[in-house]
Amino acid sequence: MKFVDPTNDLAFKKIFGDSKKKHILISFLNAMLDFKDEQIIIDVEIANPYQVPKIEELKETILDIQATDKSGRNFIVEMQKNDKGDFSKRSLYYTSKAYVSQLGDGEPYKTLKKVYFIGIVNFKIFKTDDYISRHLILDAKTYQQELADFEFAFIELPKFHKPLQESQTIADKWLFFLKNTKNLEIMPSEFENLTEFKEAFIIANQFGWSTKEIQVYDYMKLKEMDQQNELETAEHKGFKKGLDTGIEQGKLEVAKNLLDVLDDEIIAQKTGLSVDNIKMLRNNIEEQNNAKY
Repeated sequence: MKFVDPTNDLAFKKIFGDSKKKHILISFLNAMLDFKDEQIIIDVEIANPYQVPKIEELKETILDIQATDKSGRNFIVEMQKNDKGDFSKRSLYYTSKAYVSQLGDGEPYKTLKKVYFIGIVNFKIFKTDDYISRHLILDAKTYQQELADFEFAFIELPKFHKPLQESQTIADKWLFFLKNTKNLEIMPSEFENLTEFKEAFIIANQFGWSTKEIQVYDYMKLKEMDQQNELETAEHKGFKKGLDTGIEQGKLEVAKNLLDVLDDEIIAQKTGLSVDNIKMLRNNIEEQNNAKY
């Protein structure tokens, strides 16, 4: 078998946005939001069910998942692989937009239903080690949730390191699926008795995809790589500009003096700079030295 990367925009939508296999999305939502008892989602209606987009229309195509359960609660699920620096604001924008759009002309505010935003990112956002974090609007003194119509869950995949044997909860199993499926050759036996996962693996099996789907999937992979390259280029240019303008010059001077005697990780520890910045500094000096000869 050859599995696709479930974090690819198209693959994610195909796995979790199929209106004929809603139980996969329901399992994922209940696990990520830690719903129990009366909170548990029984059924959902997917607002924008999966269909293969045309490559030439991808700029206008919304690949994220939106769903509503029987009680009217709204769920937004978004996957973002590259850190563009605006994800927290985007989550607020999407959530507030979904909240406001419920209300038609002349309808009372009491008809508004709760909106849950679930953001899955392939980069780190918060300083804690928690790979799933929940965010509510609480009273600053009492910590009571008086404003309960917005709720956010962020899943930071780089912080998830559990092997499958230690992934005991359904939430952990879904995170293992998202992060590791692309590297697997067969479905692990731990998923044999879990219907939603078995079907998710079947969908993720690339050999069951149409030629058109593979074309769009490959296009999305190239687009993700281009975005990552753009971000790395911008970061590199920004760092070089920082060298020229003297930003953090003291740390950089210390780091520069240590390049010949210590490795990048130890220099980073000593100076407080990131390992990536140390590597950029080393490459920048090498470029300058090469230019002299």
